[in-house]
Amino acid sequence: MNNIKLIIGILIILSTGCQEAGRIDFIDDSPAIPMQVTDIEIESTPGGAIISYNLPDDPNLLSVKALYEIQPSVFREAKSSYYNNSLELIGYGDTLTHPVKIYSVGKNNKESEPIHIDIKPLAPPVQTVFNSINLSSTFGGANVAFENESKAKLRIFLMVDSTGTGQWTTLRTLYTEAELGNFSVRGFETEEYKFAVYVKDRWNNNSDTMIVDLTPLYEEMIPKDIWKLHQLPNDNVSYVETLTVDKVFDGLVSKGSCFATMSNSAIPQWFSIDLGTEVILSRMVEHQRPGYTYNRSAVKSFEIWGSNDPASDGSWDSWFLLGSFDSFKPSGQPLGTTTPEDETYAGVNGEEFEFEAGIEPVRYIRFKTTETWGGGSVGQVVISEITFWGKAL
Repeated sequence: MNNIKLIIGILIILSTGCQEAGRIDFIDDSPAIPMQVTDIEIESTPGGAIISYNLPDDPNLLSVKALYEIQPSVFREAKSSYYNNSLELIGYGDTLTHPVKIYSVGKNNKESEPIHIDIKPLAPPVQTVFNSINLSSTFGGANVAFENESKAKLRIFLMVDSTGTGQWTTLRTLYTEAELGNFSVRGFETEEYKFAVYVKDRWNNNSDTMIVDLTPLYEEMIPKDIWKLHQLPNDNVSYVETLTVDKVFDGLVSKGSCFATMSNSAIPQWFSIDLGTEVILSRMVEHQRPGYTYNRSAVKSFEIWGSNDPASDGSWDSWFLLGSFDSFKPSGQPLGTTTPEDETYAGVNGEEFEFEAGIEPVRYIRFKTTETWGGGSVGQVVISEITFWGKAL
């Protein structure tokens, strides 16, 4: 009997403890609506604006937000906590006047009535970069040169209407954040074509389209089968194992086929090549070692010198400067950060460098590295392949 009473007592206690406890609600359902901000000031910026204001003395305030439309039916929201007193609006593709709504948001997620303001952005990068573009003829095609002072993330599209019927084909799309740059497309005959270029930003704002009639300049790739190393006394001969100068003209672009000097080599350093015949150079392509682009030993700055009768002692008196060049990194990212676009640009396609028109024909060239991407602490130079275009005489 005592056992039965004990069991009944336990069941009573358990049933009492399992009754639903009162719910603790952490959401403030009070009707309080946060106070609005005051003394709003507007500073126009390229493609946007900075909205400054005074915060209300309201313990219920959690944040301030702006709701705005950058394109028809494309809305964006900017939000700032009660620790700050400004909002940044971005994404506009024009300089028109645009309405903006400013809300105060309470800790109970209730919003104040909106404050209506108008902003007028300054010219956005998609416009300023477009206005800076120079679309011109180059050897075998067309060249696009541009300035991007704000280093905005942009896409630049180069197109051609090769049939003259208004059917446009995109030849190349450059993804860039670089401050300055240029790129070319090749492979066209020396006849007139319609080329066009436009710019798009990351919010899908488009610039106008520039259409230009251009006639590419004549050129041909200089054959490499008659090239050979022209070793001179003061040329760099400190190679890594079998990675000798001839690797830069073996026609192979790969990790395993490259020219590499020893890491303790001095900068500047140079090597000399006999092209086998006199040529008028129009441009060159330098392939960085695939998978190692824009790294420590990749060439950042260099000079190309020419001669038709180089002095046997290696002195520079018989050489003349054909051009000074700087490597271009499309992403604009710092050393150590390389994007797929960078790898495609320098490792797959190779960097293009143009010579000025009217230079003298040469048979011998000297490639003089003046700086690597690793800076003064790196003496090693690594190059996968070099190719020249122009006209063989």
